[in-house]
Amino acid sequence: MLSILVARRPARLRRALAIGAALAALSAPSIGAAQSLSLSDALSRVASGDPSVAANAARLRAADAAITQADVRPRDVVGVDVEDFAGTGPYSPLERSQTTAWYERTWERGGKREARIGAARSDLGIAVERNRLRMLDLLAQVQAAWVDALAAEAVISIAEQRLAAAQRVEAETGRRVGRALDPLFAGERARTAVAQARIALDQARETARIARASLAAFWGGTADYSLDPSPFGIATPGATAAEDSPDLALLAAKRDAAGARVRLAETGNAGDPTARVGVRHFGQGNDVAIIVGGSIPLGNRAANRGNVARANAEAQAAEAEIAVARVQVRREIDRLTAERASLAAEIVRIEREVLPSAERAVVLVRDGFARGGTAFTFLEVNQAQQAVVDARSRRVELLRRFHLDGARLDRLTGRHASLLASAENR
Repeated sequence: MLSILVARRPARLRRALAIGAALAALSAPSIGAAQSLSLSDALSRVASGDPSVAANAARLRAADAAITQADVRPRDVVGVDVEDFAGTGPYSPLERSQTTAWYERTWERGGKREARIGAARSDLGIAVERNRLRMLDLLAQVQAAWVDALAAEAVISIAEQRLAAAQRVEAETGRRVGRALDPLFAGERARTAVAQARIALDQARETARIARASLAAFWGGTADYSLDPSPFGIATPGATAAEDSPDLALLAAKRDAAGARVRLAETGNAGDPTARVGVRHFGQGNDVAIIVGGSIPLGNRAANRGNVARANAEAQAAEAEIAVARVQVRREIDRLTAERASLAAEIVRIEREVLPSAERAVVLVRDGFARGGTAFTFLEVNQAQQAVVDARSRRVELLRRFHLDGARLDRLTGRHASLLASAENR
């Protein structure tokens, strides 16, 4: 219905609406100005805009060119031989010379051309996996920077709560000093605590800004954006398998390339025949004759034995490296999974046991302090509030370590490989 009404409007009004929509789109705030930056946003920006994407594409073009070159057969040869054009005795006259123009072709045997193409394609597979590994390493750095930025933002909230609590205690201490319940230095100590809390808040905000700028530097942005704090919690880890590791995929590509080189080396056992045809001109008498010849190498199997043995050894080494890497990746995954479980357990206990108890202690001490009695002093109030700050800070640090281990797991299992495929398709 709305489209019908717009269609009935005058052309000038429709043009004005179109211009307004375009200006609104151009003036819309970027993700760095108004929207919260998620991890997938940061990773997508880097996966599609990092300079290494162009370098990886150039490597793939080089590997493609190698495949094209591998498809080229040995070039035909055209030559000219001049015989007896100078000498002594009966061969001294120039008219006794013989000139032969010939054409030569070599036929490859044993599947050399197919083996060359297969080896070149296996090198392309290695280039693809190496490019993917480089980008996953980069995305792991981005994810770690994103975790650090979230942790820095969480510290701001703790610093704000610390400042608010210090200001409340300062006001209450001022009333107690005015009623002669506390000495004058108690008020100074309260003001000092407020000043320290304000400095800590300023430092936390600056640290968070630096962390955001460090994250935005991966795509050439600025720190003028916000972060979505909701992912900064305990996430249930999914199933992880060592077989999904991109490191193993690279080693598998190297193993396949080693096998292709074995097949290429074995083709060297087959000799390549060469055939030649030409025309010979006899200077004496001005006659011509057709010549035909051919050749084939001898003893190729023994001559190529070292190349075959080396290629087989490299293939065996590649297979062994896969077995070793599989054990190492599995061990690292198990270690990170166990460490994350331990961190999660401590975080839960802090949230369920430590923080509620520490916060109740603050309420009790603050109430007693506010009633004006002498049972509670500024020192006890400050200690109770510091216990809450320490517990919250400990929780943030544990969450930071939990998510950094998660970033390492994501790198080992290639969790963000789909972003690379999307970037390549674009």
